[in-house]
Amino acid sequence: MPYRKPADGTDLPAWKEALNVEHRTIRAGVEHALARMKCFKILRDYRRAAHTLTDATSGIANLHNIILTS
Repeated sequence: MPYRKPADGTDLPAWKEALNVEHRTIRAGVEHALARMKCFKILRDYRRAAHTLTDATSGIANLHNIILTS
């Protein structure tokens, strides 16, 4: 969870700001990956058992990597 600015309006210390930058970078990558995976219809209409979701997600990630290398 990112650090918030104090209520009094002062700036965050440099180490907290650096952690916020790292958090934003990682979160953006994850959000973009999830958005790309939703392009595959199998995840948009996923109605299978929850324990099979990891297999479906792994398969879609592999298909996405194949598309990127082609």
